[in-house]
Amino acid sequence: MAGLHTKSAMAAPFSLAAAFRSLSIAAPKRAFSTTPATQSVPKLPEDAPVYPYGPNRWYKQSNSGLYGGAMIRFGNKISKGRNEGKTRRSWKPNVRRKKIPSEALGEELFIKVTRRSLRSIQKAGGLDNYLLSDRPKRLKELGPFGWSLRHQIMQTPAIQERFDAQRAKLQVPKPPTFEEYLASKKTEMEQKIKDLDIDSLTKPRPFGRQFTNVRTKE
Repeated sequence: MAGLHTKSAMAAPFSLAAAFRSLSIAAPKRAFSTTPATQSVPKLPEDAPVYPYGPNRWYKQSNSGLYGGAMIRFGNKISKGRNEGKTRRSWKPNVRRKKIPSEALGEELFIKVTRRSLRSIQKAGGLDNYLLSDRPKRLKELGPFGWSLRHQIMQTPAIQERFDAQRAKLQVPKPPTFEEYLASKKTEMEQKIKDLDIDSLTKPRPFGRQFTNVRTKE
């Protein structure tokens, strides 16, 4: 009996060690993620104009923020030591998430913006003035996100009143709505179809050209 007790006592530490080894010391998985969600590009309504430059195919992150045309740049890192050489490297844009107020929308927008675009917004006097600029270079650097945000701001009553005041000052008539524009184009096409001479278009044409060879005898 004494021998059995000693054997069980000797086996106890080994069994405890095996039990502790079977326990996992890895950290438990988090039920949430601290990484901010990717900002999606809002969809434009059907009556909105299409972005003329299209989305960026190579640096797709710029389609979901105001990047100001900035992209990843590539170059070489040149060492000045004894082993002179070049190492390929890249420079990424300085992107931040900022709350930028919009007077037309009456709220602060939490968007991705580069330092370059942020300086342009401050220089223009606000987000609304930056987005409503009609310069070709500014329209090209807006991207799909800035274009959709521009259309959203242009539909607000405050911006519509500003446009009406500018039209009255310059004595420019108010442009037609999208439905009125489609109706005018439809009537114009119907009038062109009525004015067409169907008989002249369906009249058969002679095949080829007829040449006469005249030889003179000396």
